[in-house]
Amino acid sequence: MRLLERVRKEWFMVGIVVAIGAAKLEPSVGVNGGPLKPEITVSYIAVATIFFNSGLSLKTEAAAIFNSAFGSFLGIVVTPVLLLLFLGSSSSVPFTSIFSQLFMTVVVPLVIGQIVRRYIKDWLERKKPPFGVVSSSVLLMIIYTTFCDTFSNPNIDLDKFSLILILFIIVSIQLSFMLLTFVFSTRNNSGFTPADTVAIIFCSTHKSLTLGIPMLKIVFAGHEHLSLISLPLLIYHPAQILLGSVLVPTIKSWMVSRQKGVKLTRPTV
Repeated sequence: MRLLERVRKEWFMVGIVVAIGAAKLEPSVGVNGGPLKPEITVSYIAVATIFFNSGLSLKTEAAAIFNSAFGSFLGIVVTPVLLLLFLGSSSSVPFTSIFSQLFMTVVVPLVIGQIVRRYIKDWLERKKPPFGVVSSSVLLMIIYTTFCDTFSNPNIDLDKFSLILILFIIVSIQLSFMLLTFVFSTRNNSGFTPADTVAIIFCSTHKSLTLGIPMLKIVFAGHEHLSLISLPLLIYHPAQILLGSVLVPTIKSWMVSRQKGVKLTRPTV
């Protein structure tokens, strides 16, 4: 029974495994030109659906949520610019094409979603549609078609040593980010409470696949190694969940002890 509850709670993680497994069994279904027509249904419709859904659910009158989303959407501009800087003006990167597609499939659906939200805000707050489930389900389709392209290409292979190395690097990066945020947020002049520090550690270092995968799909459209490029992001998501579950008891104990210390040392009036 506990296993079933755990599966229901982590259904998205299970879905990723199932999607990759299905792509391995029958990659021809999700390849470009295949029955699912991912060059249209995924590259345009699926990505636009995710960001329209985000615009519909985004409460712009809550500053923290808006800032978080706005920071993530800076990648729309930063990603093509970084590609241009690193690869140079003589490279074959279609900067204008990438930017225009990002704008049409990310910015426009997001803005439309926000406009629609203004008219049906009361209904949305009353009914509370499952925005997260919708975006995650569409995301699974993107992951499935991405790996279909990989498994249909016999020239692409990832050995076990490389996979373990990537896993080690990702976990190390995640731990380093969490350690840095802990150090800076606990400095004497930071002004943060222990509870603030815990929120900073988990919120500032954690990212979902919702933004990253669609952007990679657009920027590296048609690239035969797209799934390998997406692999670090696919590992980062479960790694942060695993590390979070492992570190929560320790961080919670630290927070409780620090809060007790603050109460004990607070002067009485």
